[in-house]
Amino acid sequence: MAKKKETYSKREKEKKRIRQRLDKAEKKEKRKASNDKGKPLEEMLAYVDEHGNLSSTPPPK
Repeated sequence: MAKKKETYSKREKEKKRIRQRLDKAEKKEKRKASNDKGKPLEEMLAYVDEHGNLSSTPPPK
């Protein structure tokens, strides 16, 4: 029987395919970790102080 030919371009394409699959999985995990759905409204709010800086605490009244 003939031996399976594995050329340089086939190996490179397979490496590229594997790298893309791993990158896609990393991006998926990153999106899952930074998911904002289901958080309370208070955690998602940002306040602006008198100097124009953002802060997570409301300004004093």
